[in-house]
Amino acid sequence: MTDYYRGSGDADSTQQQPTGGFPGPAYPPPPAYGPPAPPAHHGHGGTATAHHRGRAKAPVALLAAVAIAAAIVGGGTATLVGRYSGDGTSTGGTIVSGTTVSQSSKGTVAGVAQAVSPSIVEITATSDSGQSTGSGVIITSDGEIITNNHVIAGASTVKVRLSDGKTYDARVVGTDADKDLALIELEGASGLRTATLGDSGQVRVGDEVVAIGSPEGLTGTVTSGIISALDRDVTVAKDQDQGQQQQQQQRGGGNWPFEFGGQQFNGDTGSSKTTYKALQTDASLNPGNSGGALINMNGEIIGINSAMYAPSSSSVDGGSGAGSVGLGFAIPINTVKSDLATLRGGGTS
Repeated sequence: MTDYYRGSGDADSTQQQPTGGFPGPAYPPPPAYGPPAPPAHHGHGGTATAHHRGRAKAPVALLAAVAIAAAIVGGGTATLVGRYSGDGTSTGGTIVSGTTVSQSSKGTVAGVAQAVSPSIVEITATSDSGQSTGSGVIITSDGEIITNNHVIAGASTVKVRLSDGKTYDARVVGTDADKDLALIELEGASGLRTATLGDSGQVRVGDEVVAIGSPEGLTGTVTSGIISALDRDVTVAKDQDQGQQQQQQQRGGGNWPFEFGGQQFNGDTGSSKTTYKALQTDASLNPGNSGGALINMNGEIIGINSAMYAPSSSSVDGGSGAGSVGLGFAIPINTVKSDLATLRGGGTS
């Protein structure tokens, strides 16, 4: 199974709040309570009456002005509270903070798929052993993409296809075989839609999730399920040559061999191995999903899909994989975030 993110490039913004009081002109204090003062004598009754009427209108105009100012400031305050509520979501708008999932679509597979699909790509890696297909997640607008190390291991050329059909050449920035992660970068790309990285530490068993990738080269395939377990010890091969041979044998990304619970699945992992903690999901994963996204219902990436169990069957394609049976594994996104600086620096040997 072949199939990989650089920091999403999201920048935090801060809006300064008023420090106290309402803005606006200062108004004189209201008149003191008590009996009205006798009218002043100006020598002409008409003039005194007109003057008195002019003064009587002033409090009315003042109250109207204060009411208007209070309404304006009050409305602004409500807007700020709505935009910056403590749970990090917009209560007055249509966008969930940090995602592009609309409020009306929040929590739905369709909403998540529509929002996140533009940031998921198909990766084709070519080596001396042949060609393999995997997936990746765009994390910066200029084309940094996270994928699995085994997707691009040993590749001489890497090409990437976006969800809109555009294709780019890509270079490998860094790899970390111990974590089965790699960072690649598109050449000449800009203005790309980026994914939002979530917090895998908040994931719970039973949480609904969506997986997006390119199984068997079917770009942008969406499946859904739940988190089945946390902290599964998954062991995969590190050797580049062996990995590429497996990918070529299985075509389309292959059934990448891995070990779990002391057993080997999808073939021999070889002598050079690495083990990492993974999220287990029953969302359907197939060859080519590797490097793609596992997403929560807020549209945030919580894992990079990396392995799936495909039981062999002599009745299917002469003994090739029989497809997903709901046993898939993903590298937690917190592992990816902690490894980004290393990957951007070229990774580990």
